[in-house]
Amino acid sequence: MKRVFGVKKDKEPPPSVSDASDRINKRGETVDEKIKKLDVELARYKEQIKKTRPGPAQEAVKARAMRVLKQKRMYEGQRDMLYNQTFNLDQVSFAAEGIKDAQQTMSALKSANKELKGMMKTVKIQDIDNLQDEMMDLMDVSSEIQESLGRSYSVPDDIDEEDLMGERTPRLRMNWVYLLFPRQVFVVRWS
Repeated sequence: MKRVFGVKKDKEPPPSVSDASDRINKRGETVDEKIKKLDVELARYKEQIKKTRPGPAQEAVKARAMRVLKQKRMYEGQRDMLYNQTFNLDQVSFAAEGIKDAQQTMSALKSANKELKGMMKTVKIQDIDNLQDEMMDLMDVSSEIQESLGRSYSVPDDIDEEDLMGERTPRLRMNWVYLLFPRQVFVVRWS
């Protein structure tokens, strides 16, 4: 049967976007080289036109220059078309890369979502509220302990500013008294 119908040929994989872009860029480079050669030839013809006298010789040089100029314009049109094709391929490549990035982002988000759901099963809001309540109770107890440890033993509670201002030592005189949170800070001036 293989002799009658033959064997199915293996298909070559289609060229990738980067392969096609590289191939078109190489063709563009060869077209650019041809355009440069034609530019040199045109410059030579322009010099010949300037040097020759008007007449049939100058007309022949002009005709050759026009032929070269038409050829140059044709190559420039091909080059522009190749550059447009390269631009289109680059756009397709960027779009494909963007879609691949989006797919990776989606898979990462899905796995993160799955992981968060698993973690949320172990964490209960009631447990967090109970823990916060316990922490508040412990902080209150800690504050009460600090207050009781910070009491002064032999200083009466009914001392006011006048009593403090009345006390003077021979070398020190109190000018102002500032009370800040738990401590008393005195600003003193030496006499």
